[in-house]
Amino acid sequence: MTERERPSGEPSPDGSAPPLLPGAETGQPRYEPPPSVGKLLVWVLLFVLAAVVVVLGGVYLT
Repeated sequence: MTERERPSGEPSPDGSAPPLLPGAETGQPRYEPPPSVGKLLVWVLLFVLAAVVVVLGGVYLT
């Protein structure tokens, strides 16, 4: 069995304890942290720039 297929309580082949993941013992789903404000702003500006390029390209080609 690979690391992912091993049951959570079974020790690994080298004798060390299996890693405990946050939320694994309670069965709750784990979520990624939200993006930082700067990264979110970069994505918004990128989409706005892409929209402007599409609109200007459409105006130029018509």
